Amino acid sequence: MPLDLDRTDRAIATFMRRYGMTALRVSLGIIFIWFGILKPLGLSPAAPLVEETVAWMPLFDPPAWVAVIGWWEVAIGISFLIPALTRVAIALLFLQMVGTFMPLVLLPEVTFQPGRAPYAPTMEGQYIVKNLLIISAALVLGGTVRPRDAGDETSA
Repeated sequence: MPLDLDRTDRAIATFMRRYGMTALRVSLGIIFIWFGILKPLGLSPAAPLVEETVAWMPLFDPPAWVAVIGWWEVAIGISFLIPALTRVAIALLFLQMVGTFMPLVLLPEVTFQPGRAPYAPTMEGQYIVKNLLIISAALVLGGTVRPRDAGDETSA
């Protein structure tokens, strides 16, 4: 019996359409909660980088800022897990992302290989740059918070 590739392709695409957004939302929620909670618990490998980045900031000392940022990330994650809070999650995420990219500017000696800025990031730099994917995922989820309008150019 020959494979019905079109039917198989349709079934796979239907599955992905049905569960993809939920999987994306849950994945973002888990990642932000998991990585975020490590910071106030003193278990985050990113803590030294965060401390160096926020050393200039007022109000708290760097370890306290690490905890604040960690709880902020937990709030982002929880918000992603509650569909009604998607807008809140995205707003918190975009505010957090400003700080996330700061080491690329403030600490190029840490985020880029010696003499190879801006094209050869270190492991820390790669960890930061991968956040472009998280921003893209948030944009995709943000596109689902309202039903498509009849005049929406993407509804065709």
